[in-house]
Amino acid sequence: MAYTMWLHSRALLFSVLYEHLFSVITHSINSLFLFAVYVIICVFCLASALSMFNCLSALIQYIPYGRCRISCLSKSAEVRLIFLALFCAAISVTWAVFRNEDRWIWILQDILGIAFCLNFIKTLRMPNFKACVILLGLLLLYDVFFVFITPFITKNGQSIMIEVAAGPSGSTEKNGENYVEVPPDSQATFEKLPVVIRVPRLEYSAVKLCVMPFSLLGFGDIIVPGLLVAYCRRFDVRFTSSSAYYISCTIGYAVGMILTLVILIILNMGQPALLYLVPCTLLASSLVAWRRKEMKKFWNGGCYEIMEQVDNTVSEENIIRGEAQ
Repeated sequence: MAYTMWLHSRALLFSVLYEHLFSVITHSINSLFLFAVYVIICVFCLASALSMFNCLSALIQYIPYGRCRISCLSKSAEVRLIFLALFCAAISVTWAVFRNEDRWIWILQDILGIAFCLNFIKTLRMPNFKACVILLGLLLLYDVFFVFITPFITKNGQSIMIEVAAGPSGSTEKNGENYVEVPPDSQATFEKLPVVIRVPRLEYSAVKLCVMPFSLLGFGDIIVPGLLVAYCRRFDVRFTSSSAYYISCTIGYAVGMILTLVILIILNMGQPALLYLVPCTLLASSLVAWRRKEMKKFWNGGCYEIMEQVDNTVSEENIIRGEAQ
């Protein structure tokens, strides 16, 4: 009898210790996740403010006012650039303070997000079409996996990518073929990662009076095809006298986006936009290169340009030697 009670007390002690250890680990993971979310928000505020400054500074050069300079600590800056920096910082700080307000803050998030994407595309340059194909292909597989495959792995049957983009709602859990309501976690964070462009949907119903529905477009869906569009533009400037590659790739992006919206409306579920954007942009630019018989030059890009310059240099040296002889 005493031995049985001892075993029972030991089992109860281990059960209490296990629950306490599990609670501590869960709380630590939630704290680390919340810290990571706040770090991403801070990085986004800083990067988006700098990106907006870089984008608008190119336009502000056409303003003929505020060109006088202010000197401080052996450095000087134009007055208009100082006001521009303050304006960009104010927009970023305003978004950070009111980021959980759904009614109007999406406007500032979209402005900051578009500036971030444009500056990223401007900074990162693809060397050739081969690199574009590899990068876009790998990210396409990544996007499809996290949208279509992860619902079979997660407990609530929802896509990890959609949950990260839309923010935590976590009110359902999959049980067989049905979804069961789950009480919200008091320790869970309700922060949304600033990784999407948000556009309100024009839907009028009594159910959605309190919650504004949004259509989401990830930054990656802009940046990844945008790198190819930027490469096509640079190729046009360097090697052609027209904008055939740039225009065709831009049209391909528009067609892919329209196709994404059509599939989204028909299936009424989140879609990986890269599944439609990547084939349309790659196919459009490839067709132009094949039609103009420039596929080798378009595929090798900068490498082809370097080889061409080396060949020209060697030819010039041979000509000079022949003339000298």
